[in-house]
Amino acid sequence: MANHILSVILFLPLAGAIVLLFLPRENKNAIRWVANMFALAGFIISLPLVPMFWAVKDQPGFKFVEGGANNWIPSIGAGYHIGIDGISFLLIMLTTLLGWIAVLCSWTAIQERVKEYYVWFLVLQAGMLGVFMALDFFLFYVFWEVMLVPMYLLIGIWGGPRKLYAAIKFFLYTLAGSVLMLLGILFLYFHHHGMTGEYTFDIQKIYQTSPSITGTAAVLLFFAFFIGFAIKVPMFPFHTWLPDAHVEAPTAGSVILAGVLLKMGTYGLIRFSIPLFPRVAMNPTVRGWMIGLSIVGIIYGALVSLMQKDMKKLVAYSSVSHLGFCTLGIFALNPLGLSGSVIQQINHGISTGALFLIVGILYERRHTREISEYGGISNVMPLYATITLIMFMSSLGLPLLNGFVGEFTILQGSYMENKYWAAWAVTGVILGAAYLLWLYQRVFFGNVTNPKNEHLHDLTPREVLTFAPLLIAAVWIGVYPKPFFEVLDQPVKAIVSTVRPDYPLNPPAPVKAQFAPAASGQAAAAGGSR
Repeated sequence: MANHILSVILFLPLAGAIVLLFLPRENKNAIRWVANMFALAGFIISLPLVPMFWAVKDQPGFKFVEGGANNWIPSIGAGYHIGIDGISFLLIMLTTLLGWIAVLCSWTAIQERVKEYYVWFLVLQAGMLGVFMALDFFLFYVFWEVMLVPMYLLIGIWGGPRKLYAAIKFFLYTLAGSVLMLLGILFLYFHHHGMTGEYTFDIQKIYQTSPSITGTAAVLLFFAFFIGFAIKVPMFPFHTWLPDAHVEAPTAGSVILAGVLLKMGTYGLIRFSIPLFPRVAMNPTVRGWMIGLSIVGIIYGALVSLMQKDMKKLVAYSSVSHLGFCTLGIFALNPLGLSGSVIQQINHGISTGALFLIVGILYERRHTREISEYGGISNVMPLYATITLIMFMSSLGLPLLNGFVGEFTILQGSYMENKYWAAWAVTGVILGAAYLLWLYQRVFFGNVTNPKNEHLHDLTPREVLTFAPLLIAAVWIGVYPKPFFEVLDQPVKAIVSTVRPDYPLNPPAPVKAQFAPAASGQAAAAGGSR
């Protein structure tokens, strides 16, 4: 199994989707059970990857590589070539976990076209996993586009009142970025042929020839990839599709959109934009713009969150702010910044995924997300209020919870490059605490002022089960993040050495203080003089 563990993880959701096609659409409970079984199996089957990866985490390059270059469509040089490093390993584990949670939370929320819903959700799961595994540009692009269609349908069919507007906006934005990225991929493909005489989409081979692209061509290629990924993140000012998509999407769609789909953008920046064009990424003007847009996104997203009257829209804009931290860490371009960015991507998936679950539970009971409709909810839903408080604290970066680890590491990495970057970014932490605590005060504290809220029932066992793994992960990363940093150490250092060959990756050990011997020597001298 070790030789094909990635293929099993990748194709299991597709197998589930095929099985669902043969079930009668009238038997909704059977469809739900089968979909949940395959989603849970996808997570369980990925667990053996943890000890397997841990055993080889310090080896350079990609692990568990399957297939090879040019073995799929030889005539154009495309291959079924997959593999992972520490960065993609963490994102795959996040995807399998959130995929199961999203399917589980849909049990009562989805009542129409149940069969189609779960089929498309499992296809979406396979597309996301493929993006994080692909080592071939053609394969990567196929999975990137495969992911787009199910998400469009999930929003457009099972979304809210403005679902068609939100779905079309999401589709057009993402497709525009994808077309630019496709042009960049084709340029690299033909450039590699010009350098070596070989037609191939193999990413590792293109890594070797892309640094020879210089001047205007390199800058244009960098931005072709950057815009495609920045729309997906989304970075300011490419973010305007996100609030609409989140607000109109079903709860499970929002969980998977915030938890995983946005990370495909940051993953693309780390995997492609920076290593393929290291000189452009390190150009002071380009880097300054990237950092500036990240900081604007941090502050803008937080300020707009403060003004929201809709809980889901508040959480959506908070994603713009939190992902700004992730891109800030990426373009700090040092080991602390990059490691912190990946950790914060995982943290955002855990915390914001939980926040959308929290909003979705209230919406299922009351069919409104207006903050003014609530108040004193902790009196009638104490367990729900407790879990919400923990996840709010996780999102705002309370020490001993996961959000603190990522934000602190990013700020530290940013400060090492420029103290003003960190100074501006830290305002996002303060504003994040403000909008989350104010939201909690208005919804949960005080007396129940609305009679419609007096008889709300607390969490069901199924709902508690959706939160349990997220709570465990939040506390684990907050208390003991060392394993996550160890997994990231090798790939992060490889990226930094590519972009900044002269960067000291192993700084010298600090000089030991000599205070004690000096003090004892002085005491002896004083004793001798007496």
